[in-house]
Amino acid sequence: MAYTALYRAFRPTTFADMVGQDHITKTLKNQIMAGRVGHAYLFNGGRGTGKTTSAKILARAVNCLNPKDGEPCNECEICKEILSGSLTDVVEMDAASNNSVEDIRTIRDEVNFLPTKAKYRVYIIDEVHMLSVGAFNALLKTLEEPPEHVKFILATTEPQKLPTTILSRCQRFDFKKISDEYIIKRLKVICEGANIKISEEAMKIIAVLSEGAMRDAISILERCSQESSDEISADMVKELVGIPNLEYISRISKAMLANDEISALGVIDEVIKEGKDLYNFLWEIIKYIKDVLVYKATNHLELYSTEELQQIKEIAETSEKDRLLSIIYELSELENSLKWSNQKTILFQTGVIKACMGGNFASGDVQELQNRIEKLEAKISNINPSEMMKSSQNNYVREEKQEQAISVPAPEKKIPDLPKQKGNDFWKRVMDTLKRSNKMTLYATLINSRATLINDFSLEIEFPNGLTAFNESFLNNANNRTDLIKAVQAVTGNQVSITIKDGRTKASEVKETKTPMQDLGIDINIID
Repeated sequence: MAYTALYRAFRPTTFADMVGQDHITKTLKNQIMAGRVGHAYLFNGGRGTGKTTSAKILARAVNCLNPKDGEPCNECEICKEILSGSLTDVVEMDAASNNSVEDIRTIRDEVNFLPTKAKYRVYIIDEVHMLSVGAFNALLKTLEEPPEHVKFILATTEPQKLPTTILSRCQRFDFKKISDEYIIKRLKVICEGANIKISEEAMKIIAVLSEGAMRDAISILERCSQESSDEISADMVKELVGIPNLEYISRISKAMLANDEISALGVIDEVIKEGKDLYNFLWEIIKYIKDVLVYKATNHLELYSTEELQQIKEIAETSEKDRLLSIIYELSELENSLKWSNQKTILFQTGVIKACMGGNFASGDVQELQNRIEKLEAKISNINPSEMMKSSQNNYVREEKQEQAISVPAPEKKIPDLPKQKGNDFWKRVMDTLKRSNKMTLYATLINSRATLINDFSLEIEFPNGLTAFNESFLNNANNRTDLIKAVQAVTGNQVSITIKDGRTKASEVKETKTPMQDLGIDINIID
């Protein structure tokens, strides 16, 4: 007898067997029991989340001769033939390889015929986003008004690629990623049925590695079970999927936090000699440093042994949150670059060196910069306006005599002032709020910015010297944006929407634009 993969052998046959998608299975069962099954469904979600499985169960449930509580019996003649794939009334089609107009025209011609045995003719079209434009157009009318004996079930991982005309004709169900808890629960059922011995820690690691995809978890389990007849351990799982030893990850993390490039490169050489995949290694480092950050904030972590937690605790106690965040951002950019590089080793080594050098701008530098800004603000507040004007006039006369004065015409459009009802120190008060809230990384990111309240509910933040990729990524982070909105709300009393703007202008425009300080006749030089 031919071998059957575990994910096929243990594919759920009823809605009750499915895990993690109760919001979908409950609705489908209610529709079946009420006799209100739609003519077209769209199942959307990531890989391995149960789209095709749900489609097959739904196809049996609507045709079952003895349904019970919206579930197929899997014992009647119709159910058995559908399970074996011999019933021609249920058609499964892979749109990735059958995406032409002719393939859809074949379906369009077939729907006019009554089913041979079943009550409904059901078409399951997987990866439907792969259909061509012409194929979608050929499907439109049939999908909108099919004969009463026809049901369509479309499945896709990328619904944004489907035309809106298709989306509007289907009942859409979004399959979410399956939680680690449900994956472990299902793995236990499979291990018991397949007589596989596995440790609890190994199942937790498999669940984390699967990233919410049940099929991926079962595939990893199957690979591990074929490696040895003994109990599957956590170390075996890590070895088979190419995860480097946690010792390497801990050592290189400590080296980066200590700005020790030599030690970090030494760890990379050891990992390369063992034949580990650098991309997996990088992913594990990012995850590890993220866990250190989480532990520093919550004093709690899962999936680590007592000894490993002690190492994480030591790293957390000797590192700053800003530094940990900086390394995560640096390594995330490296991860994106590594995907498309043909020189992964060189890129990886230089990226780690860059992350080590990132410590040169740590929290101490932010504090120094903050102190310099406060001193500058104090000097400006103590300047007498009449003295400022006099100093400005003297500077102008002196520069004119030296024939070095630059004629700057009045700008056609001045920088818009902040709304009068909020006061001219509105943005300064927001920045002060961030400082008092100890949001120093966010404060440092916004130091060279200026802001304009468009109205009571809209704020525009502009970076006159240009918006860097790091600043844009940092400010678009959901948590950082929430912190900024709260700071603005504390000053204005309103919850605003925030727009980020790159304020760089062309050279010709710079010559025609005065800064607010130039309008006041103030010359300010910052000397390190």
